[in-house]
Amino acid sequence: MPSRDQKQRFRGPRKGPNRPPQDGRGGSPARRNRDDRGNGPVILYGWHTVTAALANPRRQIRSLFVTENALRRLTEENIALKVTPEVVRPSVIDQRLGPDAVHQGLLAEADPLPVLDISDLPKDGIVLVLDQITDPHNVGAILRSAAAFAATAVVTTARHSPEATGVLAKSASGALELVPVITVQNLARALAEMKEIGFLTVGLDSEGSVNLGAVELQAPLALVLGAEGKGLRQLTRDTCSVVARMDMPGDIKSLNVSNATALALYIGATRLGLMT
Repeated sequence: MPSRDQKQRFRGPRKGPNRPPQDGRGGSPARRNRDDRGNGPVILYGWHTVTAALANPRRQIRSLFVTENALRRLTEENIALKVTPEVVRPSVIDQRLGPDAVHQGLLAEADPLPVLDISDLPKDGIVLVLDQITDPHNVGAILRSAAAFAATAVVTTARHSPEATGVLAKSASGALELVPVITVQNLARALAEMKEIGFLTVGLDSEGSVNLGAVELQAPLALVLGAEGKGLRQLTRDTCSVVARMDMPGDIKSLNVSNATALALYIGATRLGLMT
């Protein structure tokens, strides 16, 4: 049963510096300069997102807001909470996140995960490299596919990319805790460094010179994807070892970038023998 402290309620948004910030949809402005990121808390909401963060020993939870139903389920499933939760009405979490956020009675403030570098990449498996993909839903879905296919990391750009919080974390459905995200200032330089340490860097583009199925893939493998519409930037294309396309038999010849990522991961994981 929850303690008296856990059942403490509050009626409205808290005043002062301890008020949980919103996820960037329509409240507190999201930080867009990556140099400023990492100072404020990461906002996590939804069952899979928050419980994965609670289970991640590398994730430090600052505060946890739960509804009575969510707390009951956490207790029934013996999920360690790391901090004493504050029990609130669902409408209070709605005020933090906006009416469209599916939070399932859970909202956490957490510290960002430890920062990693290109040199920390494992020298096997598959890494995803994202060239200025800005939609947090797409990046979250890509992270989920990365976790499903055991990708070792996702590399993204410091500018023109969403923060690892809020909508992105919810779309990732817990994968943010499973797949390391490495942020780089210069993607072309990062790709060059990856090639130096042995990565085959394969850019994916509808105008690629060869079908991905015909490329002789090897580990460690980096699959490089560009934003929808724009695709890979020219310098990114020039830096990749090869630029490949994925031929489709149907009338529609292109996929949403998150779907294309899942397909490319399947091809890569099958060719590298990771599916056994």
